[in-house]
Amino acid sequence: MRIAVPAETDPAEARVAATPETVKKLIALGASVAIESGAGNKSSFPNRDYAAAGANIVPDAVAALADADIILRVRRPEASHLGGAKKGALLLAILDPYGHIDALQDIAATGVDAFAMELMPRITRAQVMDVLSSQANLAGYRAVVDAAAEYGRAVPMMMTAAGTVPAAKAFIMGVGVAGLQAIATARRLGAIVTATDVRPATKEQVESLGAKFIAVEDEEFKQAETAGGYAKEMSAAYQEKQLALTASHIAKQDIVITTALIPGRPAPKLVTEAMIASMRPGSIIVDLAAERGGNTALTRPGEKFTTDNGVTILGYLNVAGRLAATASSLYARNLLALVDTFVDKPNKVLAVNWDDEVVKATLLTKDGALVHPNFQKPV
Repeated sequence: MRIAVPAETDPAEARVAATPETVKKLIALGASVAIESGAGNKSSFPNRDYAAAGANIVPDAVAALADADIILRVRRPEASHLGGAKKGALLLAILDPYGHIDALQDIAATGVDAFAMELMPRITRAQVMDVLSSQANLAGYRAVVDAAAEYGRAVPMMMTAAGTVPAAKAFIMGVGVAGLQAIATARRLGAIVTATDVRPATKEQVESLGAKFIAVEDEEFKQAETAGGYAKEMSAAYQEKQLALTASHIAKQDIVITTALIPGRPAPKLVTEAMIASMRPGSIIVDLAAERGGNTALTRPGEKFTTDNGVTILGYLNVAGRLAATASSLYARNLLALVDTFVDKPNKVLAVNWDDEVVKATLLTKDGALVHPNFQKPV
């Protein structure tokens, strides 16, 4: 069993799909591991650390892919970057399948069996494989750190001989994994934290972290969560009521962090131009939904932007990747956990159970075809 870890081809991607820690564990499963030279440099994992863990350092991606049974990557590769991969090799990566059916079909045509890590089902045994949670957790932390770095004032309340410095007010919009980590981090920094979400179950979570929950708590609000744990799209009437509440609250905030995303859909617009115009000069908005268009009306994906009234909006992409070493460590463990389920331990050989619910949920391509029912071209 041979595992390949090619370097990421996107120059903006600093993460890597294996670390020296996971290389040792992959080898313990019976695999040999080939790492493309320099694959871990941006994540502070040099070649020598991989070599010390037992990996073979190879000069390029072609050498890494040659005869590989499993290919580990962070992002979806172009089909051309899979040249030399053998038919039936397993590709594990964050494949961003929504709206990219042509790219998925191109990957299928190479003959690799591709698994989309972000489609991992929300079941207990798959939690250790859940890349969305591992990366969102870091994004929520980094969002607060970025906001504090841009904010031109101290975040905690300070009692000084020259007078009292008031604590910053932080408002977290969307209380999933990223939002909860943002609340906890902002609280640790000493901010006065409020948060909102349309899912009623989050109220107790918010309050348990010492923040105040802000929402229109009517009958629709009580039914506002899907079986999968995601927020439902709310009615126009509810959205109007929530907008009015948000507008009055946001005008008093110093830091706003938006985290609302529904998989496969454009990011919902939570913060209007009028709301931004009502904020004080020097206020900061961090939009963690920038990759899907953003939660604010003025977000510029990939950019830091300051409005005419002095509000700075951070629309950074791949926020978890701004903590490349930690993000890589967690992501590599997610991959390791999935690979572990593919291995026949007594014989140390690859033995995928194609009827496993984890496999069925994440498998996109097999035997040269795009097989996932949710990602088919309309007839």
